[in-house]
Amino acid sequence: MRPPGERAPQGRIPRFSRAERWVHRMTAALMTVCLVTAAFLYYPPLSELVGRRRLVVVVHEWCGLLLPAPLLLGLVSAALRADLGRLNRFHPVDREWLRAVRRRSYHRPAGKFNAGQKLYAAWSAGAVLVMLGTGLLMWFTHLAPLVWRTGATFVHDWLAVAVAVAVAGHVWMAVRDPEARRGMRTGSVDPLWATREHPDWEPAAQAEAERHSR
Repeated sequence: MRPPGERAPQGRIPRFSRAERWVHRMTAALMTVCLVTAAFLYYPPLSELVGRRRLVVVVHEWCGLLLPAPLLLGLVSAALRADLGRLNRFHPVDREWLRAVRRRSYHRPAGKFNAGQKLYAAWSAGAVLVMLGTGLLMWFTHLAPLVWRTGATFVHDWLAVAVAVAVAGHVWMAVRDPEARRGMRTGSVDPLWATREHPDWEPAAQAEAERHSR
């Protein structure tokens, strides 16, 4: 729910607080810069277009180092902490959602976040931590012996490819769902969308009950 003072437009359900939207935008911006600079550093056709490679390296390093910062700063928000708790817990309804996806069923029970969103959030958090750790080993060469740095480089490079694929999938899913994008942009969603996509989310269930009582 939103903190006091933030209200959804009439007829819409509040979904994300201002702090949550800020964290999402800043994290997305930093991740985009990391992926773009990585492409210019490691993909030869793009590398040839860069005249100041050292500047690209510095931007990549600092954006990677700052990647956890928006989330850490956002922890002052009670709404963000509450949603992190929701993302961090798997319930029976989440297993039902995964089974429905395997069966390609359109009946997919979900709370505020579905099982796919929870898995993506957990994977992204883990990937960022591994990227940060391996990146530090590559940046500060005195921290570990050569064999560690070589392994860190291998993990960092291939995990970056996996992150790029995952982010592309995340963007593709967002493009297919305009109301979800609107929810992240404005903080509120249409009740019918909430009932269809997240039927076990308390505000969605309440909106559905009110609609049937009219």
